Formats: sequence, C-alpha cells, structure tokens
Amino acid sequence: MNNDTQRDSQRIVAQSPASGPKPGPARAIALGAAAVAASLFAVVAAFGTVQDSGIPLTTLSIEQQLSPTIEPVSDDSALPYFNEERFQRGDTVATLLDRLGVDDADTRRLMAQPQAAAQFRWLRTGTSVQARTSPEGNLLDLWFVTPFDKLVKIQPRDGSFTAEQQPASLTAEVMMKSGEIRSSLFAATDNANVPDTVAVQLADVFAGDVDFHRDLRKGDRFTVVYEMMSHQGRMVRSGRLLAAEFINQKRVLRAVWFQDEGTKGGYYTPEGKNLRKAFLRSPLEFSRVTSGFAMRFHPLLQKWRAHKGVDYGAPPGTRVKVTGDGVVELAGRQDGYGNVITVRHNSGLTTWYAHLSGFAAGIRKGTRVSQGDVIGYVGQTGWATGPHLHYEFRVNNEHRNPLTIALPAAEPLGAGRVTIFRSITATLVARLDMLRDTNLALLE
Repeated sequence: MNNDTQRDSQRIVAQSPASGPKPGPARAIALGAAAVAASLFAVVAAFGTVQDSGIPLTTLSIEQQLSPTIEPVSDDSALPYFNEERFQRGDTVATLLDRLGVDDADTRRLMAQPQAAAQFRWLRTGTSVQARTSPEGNLLDLWFVTPFDKLVKIQPRDGSFTAEQQPASLTAEVMMKSGEIRSSLFAATDNANVPDTVAVQLADVFAGDVDFHRDLRKGDRFTVVYEMMSHQGRMVRSGRLLAAEFINQKRVLRAVWFQDEGTKGGYYTPEGKNLRKAFLRSPLEFSRVTSGFAMRFHPLLQKWRAHKGVDYGAPPGTRVKVTGDGVVELAGRQDGYGNVITVRHNSGLTTWYAHLSGFAAGIRKGTRVSQGDVIGYVGQTGWATGPHLHYEFRVNNEHRNPLTIALPAAEPLGAGRVTIFRSITATLVARLDMLRDTNLALLE
C-alpha cells in the first residue's frame, strides 16, 4: 500500500457502466474481501473496471476528514442496575431489599439508621418500590410513593443513609375492567386485575342494596371504571371508583361518582337517585354470617332462646363500622355483651355492636359518628365462644332483623342540580354502556 492510500482523505472514483462482461464470482469475492479489509483501516475505496469503449470517464473526489482516534467502548459492567418490585403480603423490608438486589451489608446499615428505616412504615401491600444499585449491590438510591402521595427518597451519604419526603407529582389515568363472580368478590376482582382498594369501594357503593356476605351468586357480574395514579409513568396506587355496574341475581345496579363545586360528593344512579342509604347492610367488610336472626341453641346457657341479632364471624381485630350517622350512647362493658357500643340514630333507631376486643380512638358516650366510621374491633368478650361481632338493629327498642329490614334512603339529588349532574356524568355512563355492549358481544 503506497503513501497515498494511507492519507486521511478518501478518493472515490465513479465510472460509466461498461458494456463488457460483469466480473465473475471470484472477482466479486475479491472485491468484497478488499472492501472489508479497507473498512478495517477506516479507508473506503470503490473500484470499477470497464473495457475501452471510448466513453470518457468521470472522476468525483470527496475529501473526508477521519478522526485520528477511536473512542473506547464503555464498560457496561460499571453501569448501575435499576430494579422495581412491589411490596407483597408477608414481606419484610429485608426480603423486599433482597429482591431489589441490595447487598446484605447495605440492608443492615440502612435499617440501623432510624430516620431512613422509619420511612418503610408507609409501605402497603402493592406499593411499587424502585431502587438503583451498583453491580456489587451497593444501594445508590431508593424511592416509592406513600399512601398520602409523598415521594420518599433514600440515598447513601457519608457512610450512612438519609431520607427525605416531597410531594409526588401524580397523574390520574382512567381504567375499565369487568369480571364475573365464581366464588367471592375478591377472587373475581383478582382474576380481573382490579386492585383490592377498588373492590372495597365497589362493595361500599352498593352496601345499602347488596349484602356481600350472603347475596352473592355464581354468575353475578361487575364492571368498574376507576382511577390509577401514576408517578413518572409508573402506576403507584389506585384512586377513586368513578363508575360501576353490578348485576346481582339478574338485578342491575349502577353507580356514578358526582361532585360539583361546594359539595361533598357521592354516588348516584345514572338517573340521579342517591345510592347512599341511611344505614349499611353490614358493619363488617367481607366476613361470613355465623348465626342469623332466629331461634338457636345458646352454646353457653345450653338452652334454646331467640337470637335477636346477627353474628358475623371474623378474625380478632377486624374493624367494625357504624352503619349509620348517630351519637354513641354507650361504650363500655355490659353483661353477656362484653365490650359493647350502642349508637342512637334518628326516628327511635339504635344499633348495637357487641363482644368487641376494644374501641376505636375517641369513641365514648356522646361522640358523634358518621356512617362508615370505625368504632371498634372484633373480639371475644362477654358470652362469646369465639371471635365474632354481634350486631343488633332496634326500632323503639324492638329488635328487627337487620338483614331484611327496609332501609330508608338518603336525601335525593336536588332538582336544581340534575342538569349539572347529567352533563358531568354523561361520559361515565357512556363508558359503562360500552363495557356492557362489549361483554354481551363476548358472551354471544
């Protein structure tokens, strides 16, 4: 190779096509090899052969300055790792950090820092946690969003770890899901990838019309439209249930969320009827009925007697909700009821909650409570053979069956707000219609 071909410039010679024979395979292979060899030295040359046909040749020169050096390829082994995991039921912080690839030594150092370790108390089942680590497993930073929409960020500093919280910038996205009841509501929502928090809202919305302890049937269907909150493109938690349809024993129930300026907001039928009842059907979430409103053989007194309430079997500590607005008349211990709370409502109505393990903070005689407030916790006090809640519904001190009594509805939507309601909720109703049509088409 002469000195001209070693210069940092290239000369490309373009010639007219020849009328003679084309190069054979051996020549083509040689040209290919030459091109490969030339490219290895960052010099590109194009060659052509023609027979002397009298056609003048045209020469085109292009000067290209080549870089005198070749940039080294970066070492990927030195790049950090990004990992994302969800905090699962039964997880500890240590097992979560292990799945995120954090070295055991860094895990111990992190948990030894009170300020940083305290941030993990905000973790809930399903919380998405992101971490950046070195190839050796050293924690470079970790972050997640709390249930109160705060961004927690943990970073190493001077041999230890620091933590800070700042408001998280969240974006709401609308999700739509449908499912069918096969065994339970939670099993059906799990199969449809609907978050548990949305399932609870679904049950709460229709709690005045459906007793989810005893009214569910195989083949019942549901449709939900709800918010999912995302942070920097990652889903971090579910938001509000915006609309829902529940088909229970061929009875179609629908709800849409409505809130205009200066109002508390609530769920209504698409026609504007308030779905909130004056009382909930059940004071517990998703427990089983162990003893109904009827005659029964008392396990302690060893004789038949009227059971003037409903017993809900549930694990100790399960939250007990007041079923209607009212004022606490008693929060203490009373004979066979054990720890009991009685609440006085309007029109001579009272509700009783017995065998509690304890009372919620602030619950005492004279406390005003609102429907759905947690007032106590399931226990086994008084004449109870196992942990459960005994619930009574009385009208002028006469016992009534809380499972069958007709519950009064809450105040309806005012006439002046109907037009606003329909304009705001029209899109939600259209989504329910679209999902219903889709489901019917799939079933056909």
